[in-house]
Amino acid sequence: MGAGARVLIPSDALHAGVARVAAEVSAAYPEGVLFVAVLKGSVWFLADLVRALTVPCQVDFLAISSYAEGTGRVRIVKDLDADIAGRDVVLVEDVVDTGLTLTYVLGELARRDPRSLEVCALLDKVARRIVPAPVRFVAFEVGDEFVLGYGLDFGERYRNLDEVVAGDLEALRADPDAHVETLFGG
Repeated sequence: MGAGARVLIPSDALHAGVARVAAEVSAAYPEGVLFVAVLKGSVWFLADLVRALTVPCQVDFLAISSYAEGTGRVRIVKDLDADIAGRDVVLVEDVVDTGLTLTYVLGELARRDPRSLEVCALLDKVARRIVPAPVRFVAFEVGDEFVLGYGLDFGERYRNLDEVVAGDLEALRADPDAHVETLFGG
């Protein structure tokens, strides 16, 4: 893999983890579920998750933006199209780390009176948690590492990797393409 980047979750393990979570969600919601995905990073996870479900589902999207990076202060920049009142809702996240953003989004969704509201995350960075975050469905727990691939990016790069990679954040800050040759062979 080369200096500065290493595979944390290879493709086969990644897809097995998504299938496991899909089975858990299917068992929890035999009548179906509404997924609310947070754009953009969760889209890859969401696409594979819904294909692996054995129950009906619907999908809607939220986009959020930070007011001040690292503060947990966010705003919704793309709201839901669906009315979630009285529905079973699962919020789909790519990574849950501090819990600050998740707490805000859950509060906003809870005010809309869903029947149930749970969280499904591809990656859970428990080591970075600042506030408690109720994540019911977790594909993988990871340490406090900067992650790329499978929807996760740096400067819109690396999302299309079919694995999760630990990247060298300092190298990426200096050169966003620092891992391109290593990870894509070009």
